[in-house]
Amino acid sequence: MSKILIRGAKVLGGEPQDVLVDGETITQVGTGLSGEGAEVVEAGGKVLLPGLVDLHTHLREPGREDSETVLTGTRSAASGGYTAVFAMANTFPVADTAGVVEQVWRLGREHGYCDVRPIGAVTVGLEGRKLAELGAMHESAAGVTVFSDDGKCVHDAVIMRRALEYVKAFGGVVAQHAQEPRLTEGAQMNEGVVSAELGLGGWPAVAEESVIARDVLLAEHVGSRVHICHLSTAGSVEIVRWAKSRGIDVTAEVTPHHLLLTDELVRTYNPVYKVNPPLRTERDVMALREALADGTIDIVATDHAPHPHEDKDCEWAAAAMGMVGLETALSVVQETMVDTGLLDWADVADRMSFKPARIGRAEGHGRPVSAGEPANLTLVDTAYRGPVDPAGFASRSRNTPYEGRELPGRVTHTWLRGKATLVDGKLT
Repeated sequence: MSKILIRGAKVLGGEPQDVLVDGETITQVGTGLSGEGAEVVEAGGKVLLPGLVDLHTHLREPGREDSETVLTGTRSAASGGYTAVFAMANTFPVADTAGVVEQVWRLGREHGYCDVRPIGAVTVGLEGRKLAELGAMHESAAGVTVFSDDGKCVHDAVIMRRALEYVKAFGGVVAQHAQEPRLTEGAQMNEGVVSAELGLGGWPAVAEESVIARDVLLAEHVGSRVHICHLSTAGSVEIVRWAKSRGIDVTAEVTPHHLLLTDELVRTYNPVYKVNPPLRTERDVMALREALADGTIDIVATDHAPHPHEDKDCEWAAAAMGMVGLETALSVVQETMVDTGLLDWADVADRMSFKPARIGRAEGHGRPVSAGEPANLTLVDTAYRGPVDPAGFASRSRNTPYEGRELPGRVTHTWLRGKATLVDGKLT
């Protein structure tokens, strides 16, 4: 593998520096570095970040290759600046055995656009009745450390307690989809003024908040780690903040769409805005931004949820829930957090690379941009601003809520262990 000199990049948004990569490793960081024998990437004015890590991606394979495959999903990830993604377990068959998680892991290694870390199901078939093969999945070649029934809540408190106890033995984490099922039967959108006016079944905030409250107390009781998926309400923020003040080992994520979009968009009845958990109110959005800024919410995770055209282009009640997000996540974070002054680029690296890698124990990712570290890198043209065109997505699906919307920032280059996966905005 040849040498690469990234010249004049703002490392984590700081002063311009040169970064020399030799093979899979960063060998020098400084100014005035020699480009002799190296491929030179002129990066003046652009921001260089460690490769992004997504703790919450749906790759759909095996079973729903009409929506996404490991290949198309990892190409989408590379386009968005990601060098590692954690693939959720709600596939067909469910990733609840060592065999299925190893299949996903091997597909990721085969395609090579980013590292794929499978997430194992907590319960068999995501049915919430019996613990899946947690230990076997951890001991498999995939080395699973994160377990989730995402798409469904582990609603039984006894099962959740046992899962927390089991993963504690090897330092794993249970990632909870916080949704009390009885409180959300027939729900179509956020419960509030808009749902009342539209006559759509409401999804109350307490359905999320009650599960989070229970699970942080269970984590405290067991002395284990719990991670909250796609936190979406102001009340959930306060519960997590309280739990952290007690020293409970809880982490939480927010999606880009919950940082930007509100339930007012549902007035269009456009199913592209139908998502789980639902879009909330402006008050919730502001609380989520503040919590991400002050560290109450640890990370940004995309919840990239691809669907084929026919599953979204239909009446609201019949439409599938979810949005694609890998290729727009960094732009939405720039729009909502950086350009508003709530975060700087070093903070973005923390929330979108360092911390998600640490939570999921993604070895070699979420590392500083410094000599001796793996060359997992993302170069961003932060001055760019333009409309989102899903026709150009690498994902197999196009269900984005941002079509035609102008967003800032564009990933121009991505390197996975020194190998370019994206060059000048084009996949290699």
